[in-house]
Parts: sequence; C-alpha cells; structure tokens
Amino acid sequence: MSEPTVDALLGALSEAAELGAGRVPEAELEAVRRIAASAGERRALSSEHTVVGLFGATGSGKSSLMNALAGEALARTHVRRPTTSEPLAAVWNPRGASALLDWLQVRDRRIMERPFAAGQELSLIVLDLPDFDSVALEHRAIAERLAGQVDVLVWVVDPQKYADAVIHRDFIAPLATHAAVTAAVLNQVDRLPADEVQHVVGSLRGLLRRDGLEGVRVLPVSAVTGEGIDDLRALIARFAADRKAASQRLAADIRGIAGRLEQSGVPGKLRSADVQQLERGLGAAANVEAVAQAVAGSYRKRAGQVTGWPLTAWMLRLAPDPLRRLHLALGRERGRDAEVHRTGMPPMSAAQRAQAGTAVRAYADAAAAGLGEGWSAAIHEHAADALERLPAELDRAVARTDLGARGSWWWPLLAAIQWIALLAAVVSGIWLLLPVLLPLWGMVAPTIPQVEGTATWLDGWPVPLVGLIGGVLLGIVLGLVGALIGGAVGASRRARARRRLRKQVHAVAHEVVVLPIEGERERAREFAVAVARAAGRKR
Repeated sequence: MSEPTVDALLGALSEAAELGAGRVPEAELEAVRRIAASAGERRALSSEHTVVGLFGATGSGKSSLMNALAGEALARTHVRRPTTSEPLAAVWNPRGASALLDWLQVRDRRIMERPFAAGQELSLIVLDLPDFDSVALEHRAIAERLAGQVDVLVWVVDPQKYADAVIHRDFIAPLATHAAVTAAVLNQVDRLPADEVQHVVGSLRGLLRRDGLEGVRVLPVSAVTGEGIDDLRALIARFAADRKAASQRLAADIRGIAGRLEQSGVPGKLRSADVQQLERGLGAAANVEAVAQAVAGSYRKRAGQVTGWPLTAWMLRLAPDPLRRLHLALGRERGRDAEVHRTGMPPMSAAQRAQAGTAVRAYADAAAAGLGEGWSAAIHEHAADALERLPAELDRAVARTDLGARGSWWWPLLAAIQWIALLAAVVSGIWLLLPVLLPLWGMVAPTIPQVEGTATWLDGWPVPLVGLIGGVLLGIVLGLVGALIGGAVGASRRARARRRLRKQVHAVAHEVVVLPIEGERERAREFAVAVARAAGRKR
C-alpha cells in the first residue's frame, strides 16, 4: 500500500481542525494552522534543495563539524561560548536557494565550489545553528524556529552531555515523529578511549529509542581526527540525492500534530441500558405513571356513571374526571392541536427536575466516555440545553398521546338492562301501592296476584313485590358487575396508556437528548477518522 501524499495528509489535518473547532484546545488548532502555512510556504520554494540543520548543545562541536563537512574553515570555533550567534549556511548549487534561505531567515550564506560528495551534483544547504541551550535566549529561539523548518535534523551531542535529560526531554523527544529525517552524531569521540566508543553509541541509541526515535542512525564522529566524517557526509548526501526529505519532514510535522490531536479520544459505544435509564428518568419526570393511573380512574368513573345503579350512579358525576382535570383528552379528539395544547398537570417539582437532570447527565457522562475535555464539555452543553427544553416537550408529548380512555361497547348494553330493571321496579312499586291509594279516592282496589306453582319459596308472594325487589336487586348486582368489569378494563387501559406514553417519552428523549448528543459523538468520530488519516493510519 502506497504512503499517503503530503496533500492527502494536509487535507485530513485541515478536516480534523475544522471538525475540532471549539472542541480541541486553540493552541492545537493554531499549531495546525502554522503547519499548514509552513507546508504551503516550503512547497512553494525550491524542491531541489535539501536543508540539513546541525543542532546541538553548547560545546558539542557543531561548528567544527560544519567545517569538516565543508572541507574548509567556514564557521568560527573558539573555546569561548556561545560561538555561533546566527545561523550559517553552506550552499551547494545556489540556483533557486536564495528564496528558500530568505524564508529560513538565514543571512550568512557561503556558496561552496567544492562538491559535497564526489561524483554527485547535489542541491544542498547545511546550516550551522546556535546552541539550543544557549544562555542567550534569542539564540535558543533561532534554533527552535529552524528545528521546525529544516528538512533534515542532525542532532550533535558530545560524550559529556549526550545523556542530558533537558536535551532529550525539551528538544529531541518532541520531534520523535521525525525519525525518517533525523540522524544523531556522537561528536568528539577522539576524547573517548577506543573501547568505550561503541558502549557510548549504544547508550545514546537506547536514549533515542526511549525518546521515540526508533531506528535512527547514530554515527560516531570526530571533527578533529576526521573519524566518521565520510559516513556522515554519505548519509547527508543520500538525503539530498533522494530529494524526499522535504516531503518526509512535512509528513512528520503533520503526523506529530495529529498524534497530539489523538489525545482528544474516540467516543465509546453506548449501551441500550444507558438509553433505557434515560427514558425511565424522563418517564418519571413526565408523570407517566400518574397519567396512566388517571386513565384507569377516568374509565372506572365513566363506566360507573353509565352502568351503575341509576339511583346512585348520578353521584359519580359530582366527582371530577381525573383526565379532564389534567386537561387530557380521552382519546383522539377532532380539532385538538396537541402541539400547542398543554396539560393541566402542575409544573415539574424539584424532585422531578432532579430525576430528569440525573437521567440526562448520566446519559451525557456515558456518551462522553473516552473523549477529551473539549468534546465532553460540548456533549454536556447539549445536555444542559435539553434540560431547558424537556419540561415543555414532555408536557406536549403527554398532551398529544392517544390515551385510549374512550367508552366500551358493553356500557350501553348494561345501561339498557339497568334502566329496564329500574322501570320494572318502579312499575311494580306503583302496582303494589294501588290497593292502598285507590280506595282513598273512592275507586275499587285491584286484586294483587300472587306467585303460584313455582314450587319455591316465592309461592304466595305478591307479584308486584317480587318485581320491586327483583328490579332493585338486579340493578345493584348489575352495578357491581359493571364495577368489576370496569376495574379490569381500566387496568388494561392503564397498561396500554403507559405503553403509549412511554413511546412518546422515547420520541422526546430521542429528539431532544439523544440526537443532539449523538450528532456531537458522530462529529467526534469523524474527527478521530480525519486525525487517523493525518497520522497516516486508517481507522
């Protein structure tokens, strides 16, 4: 598989920066912008020249090494430190190099006539740089700036300071992603006993490996005796001949900042239990159970009004309907606009708001798991916005729910029987009173027939009395049967209303809480993919 081009890496990095705006630290975005600008500027300049920088601490012998590579005394050397106060450029093949050196802000330039490597026409710039641990801060600033601009980094250390923690921590380790365009030189090996040179080289190689620079070549060199100079010259010549160092350096810069951006993390997978916990909390805040109970109570009340004993059922009308009291519809009502209608339920109590807040924040915590501080803050901001909207949205959701509390087919049937029984009792009662009332008005009293031939205890009872008692008892029994059926059906309606309300709560949770947070998580995933591409990997 071919390596991604610098254009592809830059494109992925720019996409990551756009997605991470407001989510990753501004310092990181500024670093992205600097790299993009630097890449554009470097690629607009000479692609023929390879710029090699010699970086080192005070006393490492960079200037002597520069002279040894050039084959003549270009750089000033002295025991007094620091010697190099401004960068010095040795230029092989100066055509096109001027603009590049202007961009590097290197004024001291020496045009080399002697070839850098025998038999090769190389376009090469070697820079002798100020000490990066110089007591003069402006010297250190120059070294730090050029460490971010040169194509090839050559770290020059000496046997006394090669293990200095400051050198490795502050300068070498931060550029660990640049191993492809990095070399290390152990200078002044002439000061070591011959049998210790390889031991120190191995120790330096181990320190570089700990810095993250795996596989970087370490060359033992002496600018005084010339030992290793040819090997170093050959290594630099290979960089210049390949003419890939500039692109490799840019790719390393991009991968370096991409590695820092990867610290923002990747969103983890949400469990179904997280959503269920959110919906349970919002259901409690929306009074789902109370509304479902009101459905059952409303059904029982209206069933009792219709099917109860007519002489007492009218009293049920005096009690308020639980659903009507909440301004809730019994079912789908024509002309009712649920989007603007509100229930008559009291505003969320402090306890209900706490339930909703706990549920939403717990979901936000789960959604933000694995993500950096910026992404987590954005997710919790969405959660805060959702908490502001939820009271009204949940109220609307309850208002538009078809609660299914309408009457049943058996109500009119039982009501008809009730009225027939009541009519029979009334007629029987009047019939039973006629023998008493008619004589008072001078009329002949009718004969009251009796029940005969049934071979039961009813034999001998007046027929009107049987009708009166039977009508009353039938009405009472029918009322009790209606109450039992109403209770059972009411419980079924309560369960159905609960399911429908929970479905509406699910829709609100999805729209108000889940979708905005999931949108943020998707943005974080796209950011992670773009960062991985910028780092040269596929996610």
